[in-house]
Amino acid sequence: MNSSFLNRLEESYPRCRTLVAGTVWSCILEEYLGQRVDRPFPDFLSARTDQFELPPFLPDLARLEEAVARARTAETPSYSNLTQVTVNPSLQLIHLTWKNLAHLMKTGMDPQSSPPEPGDELVLVWRRPQTSEIEIRPAIDEDLLALKLVAEDMDLRIVAGENKVPVSHLEEVVNRSALMGLLLSPPSRIRRDSSVYLAGGVSHEQYQASHVFTLQWHVTQACDLHCRHCYDRSSRESLQLDQAFRVLDDLYDFCRLHCVKGQVSFTGGNPLLYPGFTDLYRRAVNLGFQVAILGNPVSKEEIEELLAIEPPVYYQVSLEGLSEHNDRVRQTGHFHRTLEFLRALRDLKIFSMVMLTLTKDNLSQVLPLAEMLRGKTDLFTFNRLSLVGEGAKLELPEDKQFASFLEAYSEAAKTNPVIGFKDNLLNIARFQKGLELFGGCCGFGCGAAFNFISVLPDGEAHACRKFPSPIGNVLKDGIEGVYHSDMAKRYRRGSRACDPCPIRPVCGGCLAITYSLGRDVFEDRDPLCFMNTTASSEDLTRRHSFA
Repeated sequence: MNSSFLNRLEESYPRCRTLVAGTVWSCILEEYLGQRVDRPFPDFLSARTDQFELPPFLPDLARLEEAVARARTAETPSYSNLTQVTVNPSLQLIHLTWKNLAHLMKTGMDPQSSPPEPGDELVLVWRRPQTSEIEIRPAIDEDLLALKLVAEDMDLRIVAGENKVPVSHLEEVVNRSALMGLLLSPPSRIRRDSSVYLAGGVSHEQYQASHVFTLQWHVTQACDLHCRHCYDRSSRESLQLDQAFRVLDDLYDFCRLHCVKGQVSFTGGNPLLYPGFTDLYRRAVNLGFQVAILGNPVSKEEIEELLAIEPPVYYQVSLEGLSEHNDRVRQTGHFHRTLEFLRALRDLKIFSMVMLTLTKDNLSQVLPLAEMLRGKTDLFTFNRLSLVGEGAKLELPEDKQFASFLEAYSEAAKTNPVIGFKDNLLNIARFQKGLELFGGCCGFGCGAAFNFISVLPDGEAHACRKFPSPIGNVLKDGIEGVYHSDMAKRYRRGSRACDPCPIRPVCGGCLAITYSLGRDVFEDRDPLCFMNTTASSEDLTRRHSFA
């Protein structure tokens, strides 16, 4: 008897071996090796079931064990080489005529605990890409749907339309299969230029690539307020609803091409004043986008209409300080209406955020406001004032005053759970104390033209809404053309002055502030930056590591 072949047989069918007496198993192998016709071992077992009084399900069990062996040795592509979602090459879809064999394959399972029974069953066998563990389980309809969608490269929008279901439902089916390893998802193509980040001596993968791309969409200039720091009160015509739908379809294609999840943050003006906003919101949800709203307080009925479609991932409103100061900036009665609206959002179980625009005048009110908002909102953050539009009439705090404020803000955050971190320069204060850093303004330091772009009502696109930073027009150039335009690349790179900084991946300052104070956003650092540049990057890095 060929000993090497015999050993391979023993190794290939370990579960079958445990269900057959040793002498019988040896006879089976001896006869199989001596046969003159080359046939698969499971087929041989089928022909000898009665002769050796074998369990009738044993041939199918052998087929399942062969699938395990193939899955274990299958070559899988490198994730970096993937360009689209693909079926895991190790995946085996086996048609069996006995049920419960997947259960029987589990180590130590007694055949009596869930006995095999006659009946057709499709079983999936695959190797998880991250752990190399072998998975075996009966296929369900959702598995088969996901595999069909991906294997046949179907357009989910067409399939959804034909079956009258939201695209998001199909996206979720594919995503769940990818999480299980049945499908392989390519890495995000929204990635930083690593050469810029390595210049400071520190690199961290979690800040190199974004898995979400956001369209901050100012769908209308219409607003029920007239704030003293408004960035833009110019007259711009909003897109027609059919044009707006085309933008969403374009975003869908962009996100598919770049292997990221899409988010739409509707804002304005007041986005709910856009004609047909409910239809636009529904379209974004049906395409599978995460949807957020950055707007003003509205009626509970208006929010419930959106809830009937799908709750927004968050609803952000603004307050500019305590009651008197806020109402002077925004509108009389606005402070009270906002608190009432926050209460309504909480009752409706919608995640709420409050944003403050930081100026010299309201610096001292930020922490008292944060304390007042404790238990009333889920998150409170601030952005520094950009001196554009009507905001040019106001003032920013002085650099030393601002640095002291950040210290106090960071300290207050230890005991007030609603205080959140957004301004990039907060990372300087944390870095200097050796504390854990956060992702910065948009999770990747300055996210301008990186993991988001801003689109104005007429389709004009900017790297950041807080200052003039045009990078194209989504109607004329498409989101793909806008994102990869020369100007977008320049804004995405940020200031060269930040290159040596050890916290470059989570900072980069604020380009809008640099612009506001008359500096070159591509060459100069944020004028309020207080990083100690007298120490070398190497020395600074040695004293701190990223979390």
